[in-house]
Amino acid sequence: MESLSNQEKLNFLFEKIKDCNRCPLGKTRTHVVFGEANADSKVIFIGEGPGKEEDIQGIPFVGRSGQLLSQAISEVFQWTRKNYYITNIVKCRPTIDLKMIKDRAPEKNEVEACLPILTMQLEIIKPVVIIAVGSSAAKALLNINQGITSIHGKWHDYRGISLMPIFHPSYVLRNGGKVSPQYNLMKLDLEKARDFINNN
Repeated sequence: MESLSNQEKLNFLFEKIKDCNRCPLGKTRTHVVFGEANADSKVIFIGEGPGKEEDIQGIPFVGRSGQLLSQAISEVFQWTRKNYYITNIVKCRPTIDLKMIKDRAPEKNEVEACLPILTMQLEIIKPVVIIAVGSSAAKALLNINQGITSIHGKWHDYRGISLMPIFHPSYVLRNGGKVSPQYNLMKLDLEKARDFINNN
């Protein structure tokens, strides 16, 4: 394994987990949404879980929320997706019922079942910075109960990795999208992360 590239190691891990049924989400998903993009990046973006479009395509953050996040990252970092890695806490879409009409936050047992996969992804990529996208991701990684409004934009430690929580783009969209104060706050938090990355 040591002679493999990070991407090859991630591919190997994906092959091991692509049929995962460690929690009930495995019974309703269309695709495992493992993660994608730059396996050698200094930064990894981690959301809470796939939505409808992500479940259909098997790619994280490709719906409206993902497009808004990509735009903010482009404006702050001048990056495209090939410059960073992006994934979620849980790899299968959490929904309200079997009809898969509405999304929800992942439950504790679902997070606990999936965290070992994320841990292995982090061990392979070895990022300098984790950007936790939204409250659920931050709570799962930091084992805290505070809401995103009190923790966003502040540095935290996750197993020796610097972690920055930011507003989830779905929350930003609900509050007006690009013209909302939340969008500006999300960009300010990303600027803090950018400055830290550039100095490390």
